Amino acid sequence: MKKISLLLVMLISMYGSLIAQSEKYAGAMSNTLIKMKDAKDANEFENTAAAFERIADAEKNQWLPYYYAALTKARMSIQKMGDQDKLADEAQALIDKAKSIETNSEILCVESMIATDKMLVDPQSRWMQYGQASMQFLEEAKKADSTNPRPYALQAISLRNTPEAFGGGCDAAKPIAKKALELFATFKPASELHPSWGKELAQSIIDSCK
Repeated sequence: MKKISLLLVMLISMYGSLIAQSEKYAGAMSNTLIKMKDAKDANEFENTAAAFERIADAEKNQWLPYYYAALTKARMSIQKMGDQDKLADEAQALIDKAKSIETNSEILCVESMIATDKMLVDPQSRWMQYGQASMQFLEEAKKADSTNPRPYALQAISLRNTPEAFGGGCDAAKPIAKKALELFATFKPASELHPSWGKELAQSIIDSCK
């Protein structure tokens, strides 16, 4: 009887510890997501990415903090908040860590963004390698989760910024943006910590292509 009681105490203690750890992780992620949303300059973006990476290093089985760290670096690259190539490479190293835990549609979207970042450094010479890789990642993201609106939002932005002579422009981008908005209307993130961004990208295509 004493052995059973001791076992119950141990199990309750372990369960309580797991709950406390989960709450600590959720709190740290929520606070850093707010910082990411409010970030305005390179220093704030850099601090946000570093904060996500610290969370990731402490939570070895969670892909989301590595994902957000990579997303932050990818955004810094495209907004030219430093050396574009270096930032894209740092984003790739982080998303590779996320992929070592799990591969999913959201991660593939960030890989597409990183490939676009690399391509935009020198579009003329890098299109064949990185432009095509970016599109391939988006197609894989759609296959991995057909309900995810983000691959369509990113594809619409890419098409909007591609010259009409190369198959881009408003006529190509607008239907894809509409598809993204349709999916955003019904898409439900798995939790408050999971990705929910991108609707504004699709809406910007609709607004600019009237």
